[in-house]
Amino acid sequence: MALNYQQLLSAVPVVIKAGHVPTIVGEAGIGKSALVADLAHKMEAKLFTTVVSLSEKGDLALPIPPLNQRDMIQTKHYGQLADVKFGYTHTLIQIIKQAERHPQQPIIWFLDEFNRGNSAVQAELMNLVLQRQINDIKLPKNTHLVLAENPDDTMEGFEEEQYTVQAADAALKDRTTRLVMDISVKDWLQWAQQGNIDPLICRFIAGNTDLLYPKNRSGDLDPTPRAWQRVSDNYGQLKALGSAAIEDLAFDLFAGDLGLVVASQLVSFLQENTVLLTAQEVFGGQPVGPRLPKAIRQRFQKMTEIQKMTAMKSILATANLTTNDHAGRYGALLELLAPDSQYAVVQQLVNDPVLDDLYQSADHYANVLYQQIMDIATR
Repeated sequence: MALNYQQLLSAVPVVIKAGHVPTIVGEAGIGKSALVADLAHKMEAKLFTTVVSLSEKGDLALPIPPLNQRDMIQTKHYGQLADVKFGYTHTLIQIIKQAERHPQQPIIWFLDEFNRGNSAVQAELMNLVLQRQINDIKLPKNTHLVLAENPDDTMEGFEEEQYTVQAADAALKDRTTRLVMDISVKDWLQWAQQGNIDPLICRFIAGNTDLLYPKNRSGDLDPTPRAWQRVSDNYGQLKALGSAAIEDLAFDLFAGDLGLVVASQLVSFLQENTVLLTAQEVFGGQPVGPRLPKAIRQRFQKMTEIQKMTAMKSILATANLTTNDHAGRYGALLELLAPDSQYAVVQQLVNDPVLDDLYQSADHYANVLYQQIMDIATR
């Protein structure tokens, strides 16, 4: 049984308030770190994170030899012993200082990728998790540990997984509560649509929900929720550079996060749904009149055929074509389309009320556009 994002936001605090340690188990890129960040915000807790997979033995507490004679202990029968002190990780120092300044505010110490740390690091962390202690330093009472792990093939339901992990120690399993995280497309879209993911990419996922995190993994590059966020961020930067950059770089950038097949699907979708020329740009430019401005003509000609079609459909949906100026400019754009594209646009116009309006209009260019549409429709 697995819990989705929203369910975990309720379940993890239950474990914490009961005085225990939750271990969130989920696939790479599924959103465990984002979940813990949201959890800390919900609990009004201060969040500290240690990525265990990047830690080395001694990172938490490194012995420091005595600095002077006062740090030496003389025993009666065993000679002189060094009273070794420890230098502690900066994170632990920050946690203790935070607890002293704000003893009533909860603290969450997030140990991410716990089972991807080497055995020496995990052994070093055992006292922290099991005894809430590192050497002679005890964790402040308001500090709560949350672990995150990738699944391993010893876990029920994950027998086919191939992550490079260290299977959890039996004592650790017995002292922590395992909460398996599942992907909810609904939850992800709700989060994405709060301004976290580009709206067009949200639409793509909404129409292709199996691509948020495909069940059948290729073993190379596959989409994950985290990968989709990188794609959205990269797409935002591409848009700032302009349509030429999107055309030149988008596929390769997206493929670096999603793999070749999904990147190709996304690029096609964006080309079909990105409006690179709006009605305001076509009809609002100077000089005013039915003639299409040279700059608009050149921009339109540089677009791909799919992009031209998308622009034509968008203009049709937002503009009044029955005026002389609008009809003339729309007709000029229609002439710049390939024959098949012209026919596709006209097919959309055949059942549109604008056709009757063009027929009944007294304006010259409206009549010209009507005849142009009829000629294309009867080819």
